Amino acid sequence: MNEWTKISVEFEQQKNYLDELYKVYPITPNLRRELSKDVESNIRKAFENKENEKLVNSLLKLELFPIKDSYVAFLKRDKGAIKRNPQTINRIAGNLFQMGIDDIIEKCTEPKETNRQIGPMFKKWIDKGILGAPIVKDGEKLLNFNGNCIFNSSDSEMENFAKKYLGFKREKGIDFIAKFNNKYIIAEAKFLTDFGGHQNAQFNDAIDTMQSSFKDKKVDNEIIPIAIMDGVLYIQGNNKMYRHLREHPEQIILSSLVLREFLYSI
Repeated sequence: MNEWTKISVEFEQQKNYLDELYKVYPITPNLRRELSKDVESNIRKAFENKENEKLVNSLLKLELFPIKDSYVAFLKRDKGAIKRNPQTINRIAGNLFQMGIDDIIEKCTEPKETNRQIGPMFKKWIDKGILGAPIVKDGEKLLNFNGNCIFNSSDSEMENFAKKYLGFKREKGIDFIAKFNNKYIIAEAKFLTDFGGHQNAQFNDAIDTMQSSFKDKKVDNEIIPIAIMDGVLYIQGNNKMYRHLREHPEQIILSSLVLREFLYSI
């Protein structure tokens, strides 16, 4: 296990890891989605009048459709398909009528999933100056900065910088780029809330970014790819994530809570 991974595991096991992690990822309960009075009124009228097409069409315009149906995404992307496929519309409408109007409104206004909050939180934490180095919003300033510096900007701007100057090849957002001791550090940041499924995919994304070759870089500086990950991966056990930590000591996988210490050790 890499020494910085080991430090992260020890932090999880011996200290108030979750209390400190909340400063990076201050997850709060989401407010419910809102429907305007006119939109809700139109949905209720279409339901009461058994207007199948109007009901489905009104609900397709919302951020969240009230039922899981494999054809909904297609209908959202091709509005003309609504007229051409009346049986599909009637089938979906039948499921909606079976739900009842109150359940439909309830489902349409469910809060956003917590994991959709997580993405911007890491960058907001960086912007607080916790890492003790100047922060720039322009990649050119990072290139020309004499000393330790952190580039914290939009996903697209950071990805473009990584591709243009650091030889990054993946079509993925970058969460962290910094220059310490004249070396570039690049990473994705992840908060893994559970094992399996989507969370395993998130874990793999961060690993794949770290394993990028950076062969065609335009800078002479050394590039140090790392993975900044927090959450369940540091819980000892025989799960896929922890096994990976044990089996890849060459990879720098660390918690955001030890990132500052790592940067100043470079």
